[in-house]
Amino acid sequence: MNKIGGLYGELKKKYGKPKGQWSLWCKRPKTEKEKEQVIIESILTQRANWKNVQLATENLKKAGICSLKDILATETERLALLIRPSGFYRQKTERLKNLCRFILETCGGIKKIRKIPTDKLRAKLLSLNGIGPETADDILLYAFQRPVFVIDEYTRRKAKELSLRKAFSYQALQDLFEKSIRKNYRLYQDLHALIVIDGKDG
Repeated sequence: MNKIGGLYGELKKKYGKPKGQWSLWCKRPKTEKEKEQVIIESILTQRANWKNVQLATENLKKAGICSLKDILATETERLALLIRPSGFYRQKTERLKNLCRFILETCGGIKKIRKIPTDKLRAKLLSLNGIGPETADDILLYAFQRPVFVIDEYTRRKAKELSLRKAFSYQALQDLFEKSIRKNYRLYQDLHALIVIDGKDG
């Protein structure tokens, strides 16, 4: 077994099924409403800790703003104040609205996105202002069940710790993970979540 396959077995034995903040993101299957929540949280979680993301999410829920349509219909200043706990709230307000507009208006909504090939959808997400590879892949993997492995700081640290390779760029590590384990979105979701859980635990 290669190191990454062994890592998955080790983390699964240690932590079991991803819990806590991952209960929704790793839930299978998800309702359309749950997918929309993951999409919204994928922006809120940029450069923020999860507790602050939860505060912003709770503010949205209390205000009855729980869908992509709700985000678009909410006045910009009001939305900014509601998501303020997540930090960089003005940037994130703009990014949220752009992303919701893209999914609802350009793509025709969550259901129609199924017909867009993963590489094409990823390229379109990356063309949106403020959406880099990590956020795009969060959305692809956790909201749209596409087998695309997410690379974040915890994954990078784990790769260095295990001396998995000499190059640690996003693309190099993503290629390594995707070639080392079976191409399956369930496996990718759980392994990525477990790496983050272990990184925070350690």
